[in-house]
Amino acid sequence: MFTSFSTALSALGAHTTAIDVVGNNLANLNTPGYKASVVAFSDLVTQSLGAGLGETQVGFGVARPTTIRQFSQGAIQASSGPLDVAIQGDGFLVVRDPNSDSVLYTRGGNLQVNKAGSLVTATGFRLQGWNEVNGVLDTTQPPTDVSVPVGTLRAPVATTGISFDLNLDASATAGPPATTFSTSIEVFDSLGESHTVSTTFTKTANPGEWTYGMSVPDADLTTPPFTAVTGTVQFDSLGKMSAPLVTDPKPGLVVTGLSNGAADLSISWSLYSGAAPRLTQFSEASAVSANSQDGFAAAQLVRVGIGDGGRVLAQYSNGQQVAVGQLAMASIRNPESMIAVGNNNYQLSARTALPAVGLPDTGGRGKIMGGAVEYSTVDIAKEFTNLIVLQRGYQANAKVVTAVDEISQDTINLKR
Repeated sequence: MFTSFSTALSALGAHTTAIDVVGNNLANLNTPGYKASVVAFSDLVTQSLGAGLGETQVGFGVARPTTIRQFSQGAIQASSGPLDVAIQGDGFLVVRDPNSDSVLYTRGGNLQVNKAGSLVTATGFRLQGWNEVNGVLDTTQPPTDVSVPVGTLRAPVATTGISFDLNLDASATAGPPATTFSTSIEVFDSLGESHTVSTTFTKTANPGEWTYGMSVPDADLTTPPFTAVTGTVQFDSLGKMSAPLVTDPKPGLVVTGLSNGAADLSISWSLYSGAAPRLTQFSEASAVSANSQDGFAAAQLVRVGIGDGGRVLAQYSNGQQVAVGQLAMASIRNPESMIAVGNNNYQLSARTALPAVGLPDTGGRGKIMGGAVEYSTVDIAKEFTNLIVLQRGYQANAKVVTAVDEISQDTINLKR
């Protein structure tokens, strides 16, 4: 009879633990990336009475309940934070503890930058990934702390190539005066100062032939004047450029003795996009449809954000946008075995499979979405229902204690 006390007591303890789990779920109703837990009950060893063949069995109560964290997908909502990310699918962001330097895993995507320029979670854990080094983002190396170039001045890049996509009017004449068309493009030297390269096309008396001259202003030079680079372009009867050929050397412009002391400029002019000529001659007004050059002036960092795929993008004052980092992502086959250690983080347990760390959206890993946050998976209606059921279970087992107490009292009274 007295085993009923311990049986009911085990049930009271189990239901108390289950109510604690429900309370924790509700407490984290608005915690980004939080995964709700459920409780699994199991009975204790059963005693066979009589012949021991199992005709009559009496249990000894309920065992300590097991808490199982369910890693289901949470709702993804847009966020105004430029560094916020959400994971769609399986996987975790990889972080390091700032105190112990141990590796942990998280689904919380509220990110920010600390005073050292490292990308961290809202609770200060350092994000792991890859950084740009000398213009190269090598994701084949082991992941390290992701750094953001806060307050840095990006060095200028001297122009080495230019191109024009343009049409020259087929109705132009050799004159006199000869029809001309001029265009210009801004280029940059090794110090980031801009210069203007002007190109003038002049129609010749030969059908489909134009001459060109490329130059820079004499004011940019220590010993003017500048000798223009000249040449010819030829078009066939269909208006397609036939000379120079795609295999011919590219026209080049070399500028020496810049007045600001910058290194000499050596610029090549690309007349082809692959095998397709960039210049045409049709009976339309001469005009440039596109141009490009590969140099940049020195620039200040304007803002940093994280785009889809986990790329850390830096926007500079010269309009250049550069991927300066890449977030790493870990895939774990049995995430339910991980141990929650607070701050939205998890650590591996002895039963956890070895994580596979790599790029998002590869190897079974989920996607990283920029400008979004994954909400908690706690269902308030479900938790309230569980709370009612668990409360009734606690009350029922409390009644067992009361009933056994009365029976034991009656047994004691038999001696009177």
